[in-house]
Amino acid sequence: MTVALRRLSMADAPALHAIFADAEAMQYWSRLPHTDIVETQAWLAKAIDGVEAGDADEYAVELDGMLVGRIGLWQGNEVGLIFAPSVWGRGVARAAMGELIARAKERGVRSIMADIDPRNGRVRAFLEKFGFRKTGAAKNTYKLGDIWTDSEYLTLELSEEP
Repeated sequence: MTVALRRLSMADAPALHAIFADAEAMQYWSRLPHTDIVETQAWLAKAIDGVEAGDADEYAVELDGMLVGRIGLWQGNEVGLIFAPSVWGRGVARAAMGELIARAKERGVRSIMADIDPRNGRVRAFLEKFGFRKTGAAKNTYKLGDIWTDSEYLTLELSEEP
């Protein structure tokens, strides 16, 4: 199993759309599943623009050469990740997060923040394995369709990482 990170490109739109259109993958995302590839292309263009402007550090995640997810930092240090459900539990996210943390350290990032849906225990446990700790919470931070969701904030202090 080879997990690799590489910069996103507009050619990634079809593979990313398959993930962003998947209701299971998007269950705890800050937006509803994408209904059209044009929506994914717009998201992708914004992510690529963020990297070019120096506001983001976004990557496609490949497993044995196939795009299976996305991981990155935006707004300087806020982590975001999403993976195809077919690779959940296979160590792909763990390998990608380890690499992202290493790259963040190389760039001088001092901490990484995560904004998660408190109902997403799987991601909370995943982040805690890397040393993320809860630093706050807020009510009604995202409206998905007609439903408001809350946020839980976790932070990894890179200078204190074991």
